Amino acid sequence: MLGAMRIIPPALVLALAALCTFSAHATPASSSDEIDRLLADRGLLTKIDHVRQNVGQKASELVVNAMGFLGVPYKWGGTDADTGFDCSGFVVSVYQQSIGLLLPRKAEQQAAATQKIDQTDLQPGDLVFFNTMRRAFSHVGIYVGNGKFIHAPRAGAEVRVESMGGSYWQNRFNGARRVISNAAESVNPMPVAASYGDAASIR
Repeated sequence: MLGAMRIIPPALVLALAALCTFSAHATPASSSDEIDRLLADRGLLTKIDHVRQNVGQKASELVVNAMGFLGVPYKWGGTDADTGFDCSGFVVSVYQQSIGLLLPRKAEQQAAATQKIDQTDLQPGDLVFFNTMRRAFSHVGIYVGNGKFIHAPRAGAEVRVESMGGSYWQNRFNGARRVISNAAESVNPMPVAASYGDAASIR
């Protein structure tokens, strides 16, 4: 029984709880209050409310799922909430778990496999890329709206939301991309043991 429970990452449970808030008005008050308290502790209630009001259902689910991983530690080569994520591993995991799309493993491959868009056209769920290792597309995150993105930043840090308006990210912004389902499904992602090329240390 305990072994089966370990299969479900705690952050994934939080993400599922976040999705439940979309129908919280139809649930008993005590259950809703417990979920609200849990999410309030992670600062998610206002973010979820913004997502619910401003983006479509699939983007909502993707962003809420991504928010459920806040606090997961960075791990180079990581693709799992139990052990940690690197930047591209985080993106792969969120897209696969949220909407069933399998993206390539490396950040630069993700940029190549997705549709280029202008920064002014960014919508929640789009990918944002940065040059953090003196080469293009060496870091990636997921845009969540209001000029902010969620990502796994660097060794010693955790998955977090940051503003793209800060000078560090503005100076290193590399482009925005939109995931098109056909492109995402047709690519062959690299195996987890491959060379990742993600930023092991930024800032």
